[in-house]
Amino acid sequence: MTATAVTRVTHSCHLIEIGGRTFLTDPWFSSKPGYYQGEPIAIAIPDLPPLDGVLISHAHYDHCDLKTFAAYRDQRVPIFAATTVVGEARVNGFRDVTGLDAWESVEVGPVTITATPGKHGVHEVTFVLRAGSEAVYFAGDTLYIPELNQIPERLGHINLALLPTNGLQIRPADDLQVVMNADDAAQLTAILKPELAIPHHYAFTSGWLGNRLVTRSDRDPQHYQDAAREFAPETTVRIVEPGTRTEL
Repeated sequence: MTATAVTRVTHSCHLIEIGGRTFLTDPWFSSKPGYYQGEPIAIAIPDLPPLDGVLISHAHYDHCDLKTFAAYRDQRVPIFAATTVVGEARVNGFRDVTGLDAWESVEVGPVTITATPGKHGVHEVTFVLRAGSEAVYFAGDTLYIPELNQIPERLGHINLALLPTNGLQIRPADDLQVVMNADDAAQLTAILKPELAIPHHYAFTSGWLGNRLVTRSDRDPQHYQDAAREFAPETTVRIVEPGTRTEL
């Protein structure tokens, strides 16, 4: 069996290789006013490898850019998504779409994909991908909620965790926090106990004006790395630039 590996594309968009299969998470391949990656898009849609599935955590544009992703070479690619994404995926031409609620699972060859809980400004799920003894946890941009503490008990050991860390707040909503921050992510890391954790969802920017009027966030992933040293010292945290492939 080939090695389990992750390649950051940008933001919360990754290529996950596990069990000899390849999955894309939360596709985001364009930008618009108020939504900028803040970092390169390392792999363009025509350069993506053949995919065995696409995982989509929720319907926000920076995680569910299906209008752009519709240019992918094969719209028969299976999509596994929060139930609120199913309609949009079908409108954009994707034929094989499965909506999942928390703790529901599907099989893709030797890989079991389980939707796990999430909480955000809209309905969200997170995902665990397992093949044999290896498992990857992918959190789009959820808050840290108590339900996530059930993952190891219900689904077993997690080897690699991909976690958001920018603690995004919405200024017009009295600085309402909608994404886990560095300390939250470090506390979840202590629960999951992965050998390796990679932060994502930190370079995002709303633009010069949006950052001052709409959003507030921590764009330094080093804060998570520092917090993880305190809360989860047995986990290695690696800050990974877009385009970098990391093997377990």
